[in-house]
Amino acid sequence: MSAAIDVNPLVYASDTSSPFHEAALAFVERLAAGRELVYLFWPTAMAYLRIATHPSIFASPLSSRQAVGNLTALLGLSHVRSPGEDMGFWASFETVAGEVSPRGNLVPDAHIVALMRANGVGGIWTRDRDYLKFDGIKVLDPFASASAQR
Repeated sequence: MSAAIDVNPLVYASDTSSPFHEAALAFVERLAAGRELVYLFWPTAMAYLRIATHPSIFASPLSSRQAVGNLTALLGLSHVRSPGEDMGFWASFETVAGEVSPRGNLVPDAHIVALMRANGVGGIWTRDRDYLKFDGIKVLDPFASASAQR
């Protein structure tokens, strides 16, 4: 099954002070070594750059060069896709917005869900429980047992 990756596993993999660091790094390495399609949407990539380089968020923020290098390595893999919004995106977003009425922090999640639907992606690797609000999206917690997945 193809799945998108949310920003939090990427952030945890880069944040050595995170209690999830080791598990996240191993998870991202498994995704990178795998053959299943992985979708890294542009909003996720930009969120990673914003968070991983921010000195108020990371105790030891990455340099821009390090963070860009991490994304370049992932995006260079043959099984990683990074499609963006096309002409029909807004209709997809409106449908998602009609289902959950996104506000505040739910807006970027709705953006990702609209991209997922537009690209036929049914699952997302994330710790963000807000994705459970979206119908038809399988939330795949990279740190939970397989039986705990929705």
